[in-house]
Amino acid sequence: MINYEISFIIEESLDGGFEAKAIGHAIFTQAETIEEIKESIKEAVHCHFEDDDMPMTIRLVFLKEEVVAA
Repeated sequence: MINYEISFIIEESLDGGFEAKAIGHAIFTQAETIEEIKESIKEAVHCHFEDDDMPMTIRLVFLKEEVVAA
């Protein structure tokens, strides 16, 4: 088994909820809540990789955009 991690960038969706995109892999998923997006990411990773290529950890990077008055 390969010992590496996969990273996802998580952003709030314009339509509500969250979108997650894997870095370096063609994996994308979305969900309504943070807990749901975490579970959706796990499911997507398990669907994308074979058992012998499965990453050991999943890193979640949350991006949040804010606008501040000048």
